[in-house]
Amino acid sequence: MNENQTIIIDNFHIPRWAELPSIELYLDQVVKLINSCLSPYIFFNNNSSKEENSLLTKTMINNYVKNNLIEPPVKKQYSKTQIAKLFVICVLKQVYSMQDIKNLIRIALEDSTLEKSYDKFCNLFEQALNCTYKRKDFIDNNSSSDNLYLLKSVLLSCSYKIYTQNITSVKKYDK
Repeated sequence: MNENQTIIIDNFHIPRWAELPSIELYLDQVVKLINSCLSPYIFFNNNSSKEENSLLTKTMINNYVKNNLIEPPVKKQYSKTQIAKLFVICVLKQVYSMQDIKNLIRIALEDSTLEKSYDKFCNLFEQALNCTYKRKDFIDNNSSSDNLYLLKSVLLSCSYKIYTQNITSVKKYDK
């Protein structure tokens, strides 16, 4: 890993609940928002057309609605709740199936509100990425709850996958 990769990860930030748009967004706006926040850090399917190379597409969102991962839009607009869930899905889909993601979201919401769970997810994912890139320990075996320990483990597996993809991508382009 080189110094530039560490600097890039140091700048990684997923918008917290309070930073998400307070107005509802149309599908194109949602895709643009999420891709602009995550695509510089999460490489996805680098071997295909531009749309298939996107971390999130309109088709993917429609599939997430059909599979009940997010609620359908109201008047073709997506709320803060749906946008937050899409950020979570985009991170988790690096490793987990749609059914796994649905279960993980359900588990996360057992102990907390969506707003708190989402912010905790963002904080822990950023920590997991930093720990992975800087080769530091992340998992605290004394986590206050089983759900928190599970979330940390899940996010660490996602950060490992992203790290591996980024390292592979950098080496491919360095040749």
